[in-house]
Amino acid sequence: MAILEIHDLHVSIDNKEILKGIDLTIEENEVHALMGPNGNGKSTLLAAIMGHPKYEVTQGSIYYQGEDLLAMSVDERSRKGIFLGMQYPQEIPGVSNSDFLKAAMNARREKPISLFEFFKLMENTTKQLQMKSDLAHRFLNEGFSGGEKKRNEILQMKLLQPTIAMLDEIDSGLDVDALKIVADTIAEMQETKNMSMLVVSHYERFYQLVKPTHAHVLVDGKIVESGDASLVERIDKDGYDWIYEKYQITLKEKEKKTVVSLGSCAAPKK
Repeated sequence: MAILEIHDLHVSIDNKEILKGIDLTIEENEVHALMGPNGNGKSTLLAAIMGHPKYEVTQGSIYYQGEDLLAMSVDERSRKGIFLGMQYPQEIPGVSNSDFLKAAMNARREKPISLFEFFKLMENTTKQLQMKSDLAHRFLNEGFSGGEKKRNEILQMKLLQPTIAMLDEIDSGLDVDALKIVADTIAEMQETKNMSMLVVSHYERFYQLVKPTHAHVLVDGKIVESGDASLVERIDKDGYDWIYEKYQITLKEKEKKTVVSLGSCAAPKK
């Protein structure tokens, strides 16, 4: 049985159609790279799967392990094992990081985790991600740097151990060392926990580290090209112009290919 099955998915925001018929199937332990120019629906797809109320599904279906995902609330989707690592994690003053993470873990458990077990697990995971030791006592994402917010998303993923993780440009804002640390943690989870993934990134370097089994290009609300990891390499080398030409796509503003070095896809260390 597939982990996630999406058929003819149409999604609108404020009566404007963004996704125009998405078909996608993700099996157990697969890593799917989702690429495409900015503003063409990648984040919308992830948000719709997670159940963000701003995104209205007007047509189509999403099934998760054989169950109708669209019939579930956001918290039900999370408890079932779906995780979204956000592109822009929100700051929540007044809620400590540890309280938030412990509550999220307990929502998925029949028996609440003990305080000792929780802090031991959190301590080990923050060390693995090379995060500051005071993280547990700080308010959720408040005063965090961009890189700290992204690592905190991976910390959440590690503690929650989802069945499928969706990562929305989780690599942006990370310096070179942090990029490797995050990618290693993702790869370790994917290998040991049988976790499927749907990963949005613009950078081949990140995909080299997480090693996608499948790749897709989303343009103007539709997946127009799919393949294996070699598709990532071709997009990195040739950009999207060949996609526009192959499918006779006309955009008002086409995203031109730029040569991106490792130093520019990862923020310099300070």
